[in-house]
Amino acid sequence: MKPRRSFESGHKRKFLIVVDDSQEVESALYYAASRIQRSSGSLVMLYVIESGDYQPWVGVRQAQLDEETNKAKALFRLCRRKLSLAGFDDIECDELLREGHSAEVIVEVISEDEDIAILVLGASVDKLGPGPLVASLAAGGIAGGFPVPVTIVPGKLSLEDIKALA
Repeated sequence: MKPRRSFESGHKRKFLIVVDDSQEVESALYYAASRIQRSSGSLVMLYVIESGDYQPWVGVRQAQLDEETNKAKALFRLCRRKLSLAGFDDIECDELLREGHSAEVIVEVISEDEDIAILVLGASVDKLGPGPLVASLAAGGIAGGFPVPVTIVPGKLSLEDIKALA
């Protein structure tokens, strides 16, 4: 793992969020944007196309990848629109689209970009638990050796609460 360089000359701190269609993404998005607005930096939005059992036909696999790519682009646009509506117009955002298993891809992205300093995740309000990504990264076996701090934002917080805490 490369050392973090986000505060060195020519670098800037980046907050990484994982974008999907879950409700808790909004909490992570607003928290990261609030922290950036208060302390500088930029936002990296990552969408992971989960590796799976694709059909043996190339055309079917390509159609699935195209569908996931279009979904990712739509979610990136939605996140940018939400940021704008919440008063975060000035937040610089990068969009990444990767294929693989979420936890592995997140670690790869962090290892590739030495400016990523914090991973921000939203916790689900579901009674079944905080969500699979939070459970696997924050409470799983990788937690103690994770390369950057992980901030978990409760899903029930309002935008005003998030802004007050960030």
